[in-house]
Amino acid sequence: MPLSMNRDVFITCAVTGSGATQDRSPHVPRSPKQIADSAIAAAKAGAAIVHCHVRDPETGTPSRKLAYYREVTDRIRDAEIDIVLNLTAGMGGDMIFGGTESPLPLSDATDMAGASERVAHIAECLPEICTLDCGTMNFAEADYVMTNTPGMLTAMAGMMTELGVKPEIEAFDTGHLWYAKQLVADGHLAPDALVQLCMGVPWGAPDDLNTFMAMVNNVPDSWTFSAFSLGRNQMAYVAAAVLAGGNVRVGLEDNLWLEKGVLATNEALVARAKTIIEAMGARVIGAQEVRDRLALVKRPPQNG
Repeated sequence: MPLSMNRDVFITCAVTGSGATQDRSPHVPRSPKQIADSAIAAAKAGAAIVHCHVRDPETGTPSRKLAYYREVTDRIRDAEIDIVLNLTAGMGGDMIFGGTESPLPLSDATDMAGASERVAHIAECLPEICTLDCGTMNFAEADYVMTNTPGMLTAMAGMMTELGVKPEIEAFDTGHLWYAKQLVADGHLAPDALVQLCMGVPWGAPDDLNTFMAMVNNVPDSWTFSAFSLGRNQMAYVAAAVLAGGNVRVGLEDNLWLEKGVLATNEALVARAKTIIEAMGARVIGAQEVRDRLALVKRPPQNG
């Protein structure tokens, strides 16, 4: 397939994530205020979309607490800059086995929730976008499995669509794209789907360019895609995604470093990505253009 470079690119900033990065960099935001402030700074640097998880403010560990999501949402919507809000719905599918010789009972750290509970904060906050991790896979940890069964995905996709929130399909491998197409065919997702190609996440699709183009070539023409890779390859994938016809994701969820020896902030990563995109001859678009392109519904502040 010949490359068709994207000339009008949106940047998503993945602000904090749910990885155990809170003690590896002082710039990883923990509290709802810190997360919202970092998201706003990223938007001022050029991000049209901010993708947010929440964390316990004291420990920095990932959380599903509704009050934290509500505070992040309200602070971002009250900001003086326009931002498309993307909240994760990936939490609540964490299965951690007891070990290789005694996998059952499951570890107390397991966090498995039903479909309605996993999207409760989406129903409450009504972001423009929320994520849908479109498959089950092993992650780097020895006994941890990210669990998203076909039944769970069907239920969650239907709930998101009924709420008027656009799911962003998180595709960590080609099979996830295959199932996402089935969700569209079955009417659980709209035909103009949005997908994030997640490259280099152990143990999903590796981030070599042959695998990346296999993923790109499996994205239907009517879909919009974005892509990212982890760590040192984050900025290389800014260029690769644009060249392949897609959009860009950067942020501290995926990479803590701006360059060797220099810890990044979200706004610095966005600014670096913007420089790369514009140096390629493309234009970075803003929040309203993204809404127009993706048919998103902007929600007013709750107290507005």
